[in-house]
Formats: sequence, C-alpha cells, structure tokens
Amino acid sequence: MTVQQAAGPDPYFPANGDARYRVHRYELTLDYRPGPNRLSGTARINAIAGRAPLPEFQLNLGDFKIGRIRVDGRQPHYTHRGGRLRVRPAKPLRAGAAFTVEVHWSGNPKPVASPWGGLGWEELTDGALVASQPIGAPSWYPCNDRPADKASYQISITTPSAYAVVAGGRLLTRTTKASTTTWVYEQSAPTSSYLVGLSIGKYQTVLLGDPGLGGVPQHGHIPSDLLPEFSRDFARQPAMMELFQDLFGPYPFDEYAVVVTEEELDVPVEAQGLSLFGANHVDGARGSERLVAHELAHQWFGNSVSIADWRHIWLNEGFAKYAEWLWSERSGGRTAHQHAAAAHRLLSTLPQDLRLADPGRKSMFDDRLYERGGVTVHAVRCALGDIAFFRMLRGWASLHRNGTVTTATFTSHASRFTSESLDQLFEAWVYGTRLPPMPSAETGIAV
Repeated sequence: MTVQQAAGPDPYFPANGDARYRVHRYELTLDYRPGPNRLSGTARINAIAGRAPLPEFQLNLGDFKIGRIRVDGRQPHYTHRGGRLRVRPAKPLRAGAAFTVEVHWSGNPKPVASPWGGLGWEELTDGALVASQPIGAPSWYPCNDRPADKASYQISITTPSAYAVVAGGRLLTRTTKASTTTWVYEQSAPTSSYLVGLSIGKYQTVLLGDPGLGGVPQHGHIPSDLLPEFSRDFARQPAMMELFQDLFGPYPFDEYAVVVTEEELDVPVEAQGLSLFGANHVDGARGSERLVAHELAHQWFGNSVSIADWRHIWLNEGFAKYAEWLWSERSGGRTAHQHAAAAHRLLSTLPQDLRLADPGRKSMFDDRLYERGGVTVHAVRCALGDIAFFRMLRGWASLHRNGTVTTATFTSHASRFTSESLDQLFEAWVYGTRLPPMPSAETGIAV
C-alpha cells in the first residue's frame, strides 16, 4: 500500500481539508428523523498530528448548531463559519501526537452549494441519501474533507423503524427499540470522506449472485415496485464482479451494495462499497448496464486506489470508463477498441483544450475527461500489449490498494511494464491538450 498525502491544500478546493494532520478513524453516532429532516450526531475522531506542532486545526462542517467540542477530553476554543470549524486546543498538540476530537452537532442537513448543484445530504420525498463527490461530506458530519485523508468508519444511525438504512461497509447490528431502529455499520478499509455513502428509505433487500465459495456478498436495496425491472437490469452484475476480479485483482472490500431510490438521479454515484442509482436507471431492458459496470469498477479505481487531490480525477473516471468497454467486450458487445474509436471520433469534434493531468476545477466532470481518459487507457493497452497491460492493471490495484496516487505515480508504474519509453505517449495523451491520433493496434482480452 502507498499513502501519498498531498503536502498542502487541494488546489481545486483550498477551503476543504487540513493537511497538517490525518484522521485514523471516525465513529459517528447519528439520529435522523425524515419528516422534519432533523439530524443530530456525535463524532469521535481519532487523528494524528503531522510533522509540526499543531496549535490549531480545521474540520469541515455545514450549517449546524454545535453543542459541544472536546479535544482529548478538554474544552478548546473554536469558531464555526462558512463551513469551517476551526479548533484551538487548550494546549498545542505535539508533532506526531495522537489526539481525539469529539463534536456534537444538530440541525437540518442540506446540500453543499457547488458549481454542479447541491452536493452531499439530499432530503428525498420519503427518506434521504448522501452523494458527496467531491465536497459534499461536510453536509452531514465533521470531517477532514480531502480525498488523501482516508480513515476507517463506524456509523450508528437511529431512524424510525419504517425506514431501512444502507451504508458502505458491513452491517454489524440492527436493534429495534419501540418505534426506532439503530443500524451500525463498520467500514474497516481506509475511506475518503466523500466516499462515505448513505441511503435512508423504504427498501426491499435482495441477494445478487451466490456469495458462497469465496464470492463477494452483493446486495440490492430497491423499492418493491421496481424489483422486476431491477432483477433484469442488475442480473449480470455478479458476472461483472467475476470479470473485474480476473482483470483487476481481488475485490478490495468486504461487501458490495447497490441502492435504487424512488426518485431520479442525474447520474449514479459511487461510494465505498456502495453505489446509488436513481429510478431512471432501472428500465427492465438493461439500458443503464454500462453504468452498473462503471460504478462497480470505481471500487478498484477511485475508492481503493484513491487520488491524492482532485487534479488527478482522470485516474478515477478514465479507468471506470475503460471498464465499461472491457465489460462490453467480454459480454458480447462492441470491443474496447471499437468503443475507443467511437470516443476518439467524438473527441475530434469537440474543443481540444482539456488537459487530463490537470483539467481545472470547472472541467473536472467534463464528459471529455471521461472519454479521453478511457481512450488514454486504451492507448496504454495498445503500447504494452494485452499480457503486459493486464499485469500492469492488476499490479496498480494491488500495489496501491487502500492508498493514494497521482498521475505521475501511474505514468511511472506503467513504464515499468515495457522496455520502450512511454514518455511521448503520456506527454501527448495526459499532459497535452491536442487530441493525438487514434491508437491503431486492434486488441482483445488475452490474460
């Protein structure tokens, strides 16, 4: 595992996160009432100071009332403005010291405003969901909101018993008392704050595939009236899981869950061990199957192998896009080369001013980043050949499991799988803006 903590603020979101310390574990105890959209919570955050003494530090948290804060059991001075919770302990924390922060908060959670609309906690007609990428996590809990700061989580949520709670990770207990039920989930794998997923609703739970014989437990949580369509649309997800484990290496987490809400979502959203889909992604005709593959692939690329900062988002989206094409190739659809050629034709008609290695905040979710990212991965495959390419992919997912990476990490890694220089390829596809010619080598999966 490699952990490459970024040295300073995220260049795209300098107000989010604090590089002067890192969090080891979050323990969140929450109570949520869907009717009034009322959330109260306690966070116990175990953290470690960096290489310098820490006279004060920052957490990110939305517009909530703060009930109490303690640092190692003592009351600190704090301010809470503009989504930043600045905490000054009674005594400066020593360099490298472990410390514990306890925060009590309450209020009506609401999404974080962003150029892409509201992010994070979203109140639904009958329930709620969390879709935080990239800066929505502070909409519901205090966190060091930077992708490089990965921690384990235990989340306890109490809701009215009519509702089911689904979170990424393993369900430890479910306890009903009177009219409420408390759900406790454990996510032991290091997790970026934006990847902590949550859904509260009235769902029916189904098993996808057979988890026996060492398989990955996979569950679907869907409104009962969508079950017939869901059963067809997600029927091939276990086969995707099997293929991706063959191509990328073992699934990196304990379980995988998918949730379908009763409402429409613009796009599905990945979280660690969990993906969220809207009712519009279920049509009974596998109309969104490529998205099923895309979100599953993010468990390897983006969630287990995470980016050190948002400049490198193509490492998440380009690999997940290419996984769509690999699934198509293996399941009887168009080959990855045909998909790449179609994407290349599309890109040739669009402005050529996007740089994969640093697209800028305004363009980090541009469709061109996804498509060019996928074609770039294909160009690497053509340069390496299938045997070396898939060995490279499996090595990437294994070597950096639970860690964080940059574009330079990837270019260095890929270069180790060939005696030929890849410098010109990466200079053109990753660091340049002009669209290079389409890679000409026809390939097929041969692993």
